[in-house]
Amino acid sequence: MGALLVVVILALAVMITLSRTAVVVPQQHAVIVERLGRYDRTLLGGLHTLIPFIDSRHRPLDLREAVKQIPDQDCITRDNVRIRISAIIFYKIIDPQRASYGVDNVEYAIEQLAQTTLRSEIGKIELDHTFEERPVINANVVAEIDKASEAWGVKVLRYEIKDITPPDEILQAMEKQMRAEREKRAEILQSEGARTAMINQSEGQRESLINQAEGSKQQRIKESEGQAAFIRGIATATADGIRQVAQALQTPGGHEALQFRVAQQYIEQFGNLAKSVNTMILPANVAYVAAIIGTAMNVIRQQSDGNQAPPTPPVPTSR
Repeated sequence: MGALLVVVILALAVMITLSRTAVVVPQQHAVIVERLGRYDRTLLGGLHTLIPFIDSRHRPLDLREAVKQIPDQDCITRDNVRIRISAIIFYKIIDPQRASYGVDNVEYAIEQLAQTTLRSEIGKIELDHTFEERPVINANVVAEIDKASEAWGVKVLRYEIKDITPPDEILQAMEKQMRAEREKRAEILQSEGARTAMINQSEGQRESLINQAEGSKQQRIKESEGQAAFIRGIATATADGIRQVAQALQTPGGHEALQFRVAQQYIEQFGNLAKSVNTMILPANVAYVAAIIGTAMNVIRQQSDGNQAPPTPPVPTSR
């Protein structure tokens, strides 16, 4: 029994020695080794050996990016409004030695520093700007915390504000303000729409009047051109007719045909006169018609010869 007890004690001693000699460090972790109470070296991922009872291991550190929930806190804005803010912070240990010896508790120190820095940044702006200035607040908090945490071997990567909760009465006032602003924008849009519609209608009416005036102008121009062409056509036809009559008079029998035509028109005009009025002017004798025709023929001959003045026709008497 004594020998068995000795064997067990030796086995335990060997196991304890091996546990103090061999150290396995996981990936992305670090272990601080102290030799006789002083810092000796930093062990990273892998298998390492120590001197038993001389070297001792410090608490392991996680070198991965860590996410820390910042407890909700009340902050006062520049316009003295109390709001409640919740946030998260992302940081990473880049120097295990300083993280172990530079501060007692890295996580607690970063949490407290983030809270105080956030209160300081919120106090610089008014309530209306806290929602739209989130990126600026996050950047300023990261910059301030990173300056202080550099001595701790910690790199602050990001800081994000999750929620901003104003008091209930402030929320109600903000809702009323937003409702009034939306109604104002709606009225402005309606008035601008009505103004645009009126402008479009007036421009349309102006274009319509211009087009109508232009159309009337073109119509009058076309009508005047048509009338001018008609007058020119009549004048040309009349001139052609006169030339043809003149040529016909130079042919044999032309004067006799002209006498017949003049007598025919004279009789037709007397007939029309009898239809239109009650009183008629008739020649004193029947031979007056022949005298009229003879006088017209003498005028035509004299105009052709260009010698004598036309004779005066006899004056008719009324009955």
